[in-house]
Amino acid sequence: MTTQIAVFGDIHANLPALEAVLGDIASRGLAKLYCLGDLVGYGVFPNEVTEVIRRRGIPTLMGNYDQGVGSSSDDCGCAYKTDVEQRRGELSIAWTNAHTDDDHKTYLRALPAHIPVKLGDLTVLLAHGSPRKVNEYLFEDRPDAYFERIMDAASTDVLVCGHTHLPYHKTLPSGRQVINAGSVGKPKDRDPRAGYVVLTAHERVIEVEFVRVPYDVERAARAIEATPEEGGMPHIFAQMLRDGAG
Repeated sequence: MTTQIAVFGDIHANLPALEAVLGDIASRGLAKLYCLGDLVGYGVFPNEVTEVIRRRGIPTLMGNYDQGVGSSSDDCGCAYKTDVEQRRGELSIAWTNAHTDDDHKTYLRALPAHIPVKLGDLTVLLAHGSPRKVNEYLFEDRPDAYFERIMDAASTDVLVCGHTHLPYHKTLPSGRQVINAGSVGKPKDRDPRAGYVVLTAHERVIEVEFVRVPYDVERAARAIEATPEEGGMPHIFAQMLRDGAG
């Protein structure tokens, strides 16, 4: 028996990208959808994105940004490399906290950390960062032994994660697999198109298809640039969307 799911995440308040991804998923006739979290942050449609996910009843994880905004915290759990990036991040979460409805914040802080899924004869675990921490970055180039330890602790055949905004599919020496679904609304691989993954299982064999979907990037970018220079969302995020640079 063949089973199939679509997994997406890291929307980051990018409504045009989310709408395009959901439209593409629908066109493929995929009925089982899962979201890896980070609905908000960096973009300017936090309420609209959260409302779409809630209205459709899509099983969704708590991302690190959801955790921060859900708690009205000034810490998004992000890792910034420079003081400039840190300052932009502070402005982003401040704006998002101020513009996200309390009802949506209640929803965000109640989201789960993990979702287990049965796919064919395989056990699949969905996590935002890693099974250990919501904001752990599981980059593809980490040693196999590192991933094996995580998979041992998680007791799963397949781990599907996000958070890095960089899609990959890694098969470990044990045969277990790690899949990063990339990002719907803030890609970092120099491809501005929205990304998600389709997983198809035939008993214990899994097929992984990375899907990229064009969307109205200018609509999302111009909405960011329409916020005030002072106290608004940093306008550099608009060009990052155009460049696919996170």
